[in-house]
Amino acid sequence: MKHHRHENPELIERYTPNERTNHWITAISFVLLALSGLAMFHPAMSWLYALFGGGQWTRILHPFVGIVMFVSFMILALRFWHHNYLDADDVQWLRQINDVLTNREDRLPEIGKYNAGQKLLFFVLVLCLLSLLLSGIVIWRAYFAFYFPIEVIRIAAVIHAAAAFVLICSIIVHIYAAIWVKGSIGAMVRGTVTLGWARKHHPKWFRESIK
Repeated sequence: MKHHRHENPELIERYTPNERTNHWITAISFVLLALSGLAMFHPAMSWLYALFGGGQWTRILHPFVGIVMFVSFMILALRFWHHNYLDADDVQWLRQINDVLTNREDRLPEIGKYNAGQKLLFFVLVLCLLSLLLSGIVIWRAYFAFYFPIEVIRIAAVIHAAAAFVLICSIIVHIYAAIWVKGSIGAMVRGTVTLGWARKHHPKWFRESIK
């Protein structure tokens, strides 16, 4: 999809209103799922049940919110898939991870809409969400669990917990990176970035956007 210049000549549209809504539905669903999932995962976290109206409501709501997150994320993934193909520049970017961590962006290959770290995170999220959906269906007691042998349910529960752990860690990295690169959160709230921000962090995308 072609990105266009904003009415303000100093700004470029990075995310459309639809893309931003899609992102925040996914993000809010994730927070609800992480909290309700942790409540069910270990007795030490059982105080989180109170946020959802008790243990029974938590167990009822968790899988339905999971479906909302999966559908919302898959729409997001299909929207951004074509921006996340890894190329030779991305391999070089990963080789120069020291320059990335020390903010020496002038030494790095030119970046398009997303850098290699963002692209790898994208594919980790896709794998986690698919694993969570499939394992979640197997352990969804009210509707599906009785179709499966107990051994399969136990394996699915372990896969579900492991995928959730990887997902939570990945989202923490995602949030940290968004805070670290000043202007990233504003892009997902307002939809726009300054010309300077685009030129500095995503020069290849910047040139495509101002054509």
